[in-house]
Amino acid sequence: MKRSDKEAFVADFRERASGALVMYLTDFSGLDVKSMTTLRQKLRESGAEYVVAKNRLVRLALAETDLPDITSALQGPTGVVFGFDDAVTPAKALTDFAKEHDDRPVFKIGVLENKILEPAQIDRLAKLPPKEQLLAELAGAMQAPLAALAGALEGKLQEMAGLLDAYKAKKEAGE
Repeated sequence: MKRSDKEAFVADFRERASGALVMYLTDFSGLDVKSMTTLRQKLRESGAEYVVAKNRLVRLALAETDLPDITSALQGPTGVVFGFDDAVTPAKALTDFAKEHDDRPVFKIGVLENKILEPAQIDRLAKLPPKEQLLAELAGAMQAPLAALAGALEGKLQEMAGLLDAYKAKKEAGE
């Protein structure tokens, strides 16, 4: 790789790392080209990118960012996943892919909101329900008390209408 290509890669990597919501470092050893292509496709579908990078170039790219120091994880073959939309979907895609391919790739470390994630934390993230389901559950939880209040108020209105009808009937009977 020429020096100019390396400089362009470092600049591009730095830009992706700064713009990504989440970044996962993986060890992809044991995967063939066909499997890597399938993995990249699945990650693209989940709104993420997979980049195989030289550790030295990743160190250079991350040196000038505000991301935490993850250089200890830059050992051996390294693939980097950049998640731009959310943190759960790429982790879920990687975990599902690994189940089908002899537990490869393996999570080394992750970075979410400038905090380091250990592999166990990434696995827990991958087990979360999809974003849409979480939002639906939140909306349901917020709607339940309001629906109960509306029901209680409607009951009181029905009670008031019954009392008015009884009063009207009493008045008519008294006349």
